[in-house]
Amino acid sequence: MLTEDELELSADVEAVLVSHNPRGMARLRAQLQPGYCARAAQQLWDRRSQTILIGTGFPVANTFETDGPAGAMALYDALARLGADVWLAGPPSLAAVLAPTHQVLALTAANADTQQRHCDDSLARIQPDLIVAIEVPGAAQDGRYYNIRGIDISAQCGNFESFMRTQGCPTIGIGDGGNEAGMGNIDARAADLPIVQAAGKCSELVIADVSNWGAYALVGFLGRWSKEPFLQDLRDRPLLEWLTDHGAVDGVTHEPTATEDGLALGSGNRLIDTLLRVFQPQKDTP
Repeated sequence: MLTEDELELSADVEAVLVSHNPRGMARLRAQLQPGYCARAAQQLWDRRSQTILIGTGFPVANTFETDGPAGAMALYDALARLGADVWLAGPPSLAAVLAPTHQVLALTAANADTQQRHCDDSLARIQPDLIVAIEVPGAAQDGRYYNIRGIDISAQCGNFESFMRTQGCPTIGIGDGGNEAGMGNIDARAADLPIVQAAGKCSELVIADVSNWGAYALVGFLGRWSKEPFLQDLRDRPLLEWLTDHGAVDGVTHEPTATEDGLALGSGNRLIDTLLRVFQPQKDTP
């Protein structure tokens, strides 16, 4: 059970996550019940000794973007250190570079029947207790997938949402535009983006200016409750550089730079610095 202090902290974190507001995410906060960051983090904390599946990897420019995988890797590391059995699911190009150091599932774009069989077989083997989607394509009402420009990218997408629907366990969605898995919890069109709204819902939705940053906030809560320096360690870990060295590109510029969604170099580290200041008090554990 979250305390009033934890909920107040969550509100501060939620404000930080949309403080840049390049895509109007700050307008969407009113559609969510305050405390969503802490509630999502508590879902993770409560299952820190169980199995957690994290999906990520938005297709762009015939590869994957920097936003999403960095946050997924940060969460994977923190949860694994806490004792969870963690799996990462993503497109084959991302799964291949993560396979030497992570438990991975490759999500290949295929027909619906093939994707569902892969989902069923994987869930029978892994049996996750919680599923997290970080910057994962979410199907629109018509069943197709669209990028931020409204272009149909269905042919490039593996269906991670089938995992979220099939398993019947709690789900967390993290997004920054409205076309990501879980964004059906809100009307993201209120941000005035030229998106095709994702329809699928999740148990708890976290919104941020950059999806990675939503994951970093959850890592901050896990570090606060465990008294582990997860967020500080993340500040000194060059995840974006590693990803671009292994084929990632900025999702907006399509350039292989250690940036996220066209924002200035170092924006992510400055966000982590701000979160470190917000999380500095060490008080309650849920």
